[in-house]
Amino acid sequence: MKKILMITTGGTIASRAGKNGLAPAISPQELLSYIPSVKNICEVDAIEACHLDSTNITPSHWKRLVEVIEENYAAYDGFVICHGTDTLAYTAAALSYMIQNSRKPIVITGAQKPIDTDITDAKTNLMDSFLYACDDASQNVSIVFDGKVIVGTRARKERTKSFDAFSSLNYPFTAVIQDGMLVRYMEEKEITEEVRFYHNMCENICTIKMIPGMRGEILSYLFENYDYIVIESFGVGGIPQHMTEAFYREMEKWQGKGKYVVMTTQIAKEGSHMTIYEVGKRVKRDFNLIESYDMSFEAT
Repeated sequence: MKKILMITTGGTIASRAGKNGLAPAISPQELLSYIPSVKNICEVDAIEACHLDSTNITPSHWKRLVEVIEENYAAYDGFVICHGTDTLAYTAAALSYMIQNSRKPIVITGAQKPIDTDITDAKTNLMDSFLYACDDASQNVSIVFDGKVIVGTRARKERTKSFDAFSSLNYPFTAVIQDGMLVRYMEEKEITEEVRFYHNMCENICTIKMIPGMRGEILSYLFENYDYIVIESFGVGGIPQHMTEAFYREMEKWQGKGKYVVMTTQIAKEGSHMTIYEVGKRVKRDFNLIESYDMSFEAT
């Protein structure tokens, strides 16, 4: 029987209603008490990494999760992380970069309703996560939610209330779990390298979402104060003509001084392709931009 470590962070799955609304209040041991049949498929230990609404998750909490997994990596066959849904996709992407070549599965899940309510998705999501974590072919970072398995860098929360909250962007679900049965759609590539853990992250990042008529002066502030700027442009990517002068001025000013610009798109599916239109092709030709193509915004 496999040995799995459950790591809790708070979130809706572990929340109770209070006078100011839902807030994390359920302990890891109490969470497990709602799925007693888990003892039939694996041995489970539990640890609390933090106790937060996921709105309050920061890169420091990602580092803490990596530390917990690294400290316990040799002692367990897999890991299940309980997390709030609002920033779950960001955490999944971050851990995918921070823990690489993991032959042991790191599964992230959550719920749209607390586990102690009459109508909830929490019990199914949690049990499915343990089922997936116990499978011999599971590895690396994945999200298990609403019976679907999503690669850690491909998830997007697209619904605020429904149980099928997450989609996989520009990549298929790798598996589904139905009635306790795991059905794989894609074969996992065998990992031959040793697992690697990364701990240092730069937080000096900002994003800017283009809107029609946005003034170019904002670019001066962003380039002055941030090292990494992610631009959510329209369509397949580009800079509006009325902002081009300001953009060129800032790019030329900061070129070679440790500033990076990433161009992505506001459109969730099918990705960017900056060379199709003049508004994107000129900018990409003239500057060393990074283009995100079909990456999710969270992963970018």
